[in-house]
Amino acid sequence: MSTIYRLRPPQRANEAVVGDDLSEAERSAIIAAAAKKLAELFDTLHIDHRNDHNTRDTPHRVARMFVDEIMRGRFSRPPALTEFENVGEFDQLIVMGPIDIRSTCAHHLMPIYGEAFIGVLPARSGKIIGLSKYDRIVDYFCGRLQIQEELVKQIGHFIMDETSPLGVAVRISAVHMCKTHRGVRASHRSQMVTSAYFGAFQDDQQRKDEFLQELALVGREP
Repeated sequence: MSTIYRLRPPQRANEAVVGDDLSEAERSAIIAAAAKKLAELFDTLHIDHRNDHNTRDTPHRVARMFVDEIMRGRFSRPPALTEFENVGEFDQLIVMGPIDIRSTCAHHLMPIYGEAFIGVLPARSGKIIGLSKYDRIVDYFCGRLQIQEELVKQIGHFIMDETSPLGVAVRISAVHMCKTHRGVRASHRSQMVTSAYFGAFQDDQQRKDEFLQELALVGREP
C-alpha cells in the first residue's frame, strides 16, 4: 500500500486533484483497498458477494468505477488546452452548449445529470481555445463528488485562470437523483439551476442579459 503515500492528505470531495496522474500500481492499490472496504459494507448489509452470481464481483466493479469514472477528475490532471491566437481580435460573446453534465452528489452518492452553458468574452489581445476543450473542462470537474453550487464556480474559475478572457458566465441546469429517487421522490422535471459570473459579467447587467438571451437561442430545438 505504500505506493499511494505520495498522494496529498484527504481533501474535500470536489477539490482539485489529489495527486498527479496515478501510475498503474497506485491505481490498482487504491482500487484493491476500496474493494475491500466495499466488501465489508456488503457483509454489514448481509449481501452475499461471495456466492451470489449477481454480486460476486460487485465490490471490485464499484471500486474500479469510482476510481476510473465517477472520481476520475480527482486522480488526473486537468485537460490540456489548445490555444489559438486571436488574430481577428474578436471580443464579442461566445456561447457554448448545451454541454452534458454527468456527476455524482457528494451528499448521497446519487447521479446528477443535466446541461451546462458557458459564455466567454475573449480578450482582443489574448488567445482563444478549441471549442471541444470547454466540454472537456466540464467533464473534468464533473468527475468527482460534487454539489452544483460549487461545480458552476469551479468551471468558471478554471476558464478565467487558464485563458484570461474579459469575462466568463456559466449556467447549469441539472436533475439530482438524491431528490428524485429518495426522500421526496420528486419529478425528473424538477431541476436545479445555478449561474456564476466572472470578470466583465459580474457587474454588467447588459452582458448578463445578452448571455441569457443567447441561451434561449442555443437551447432551442431546431
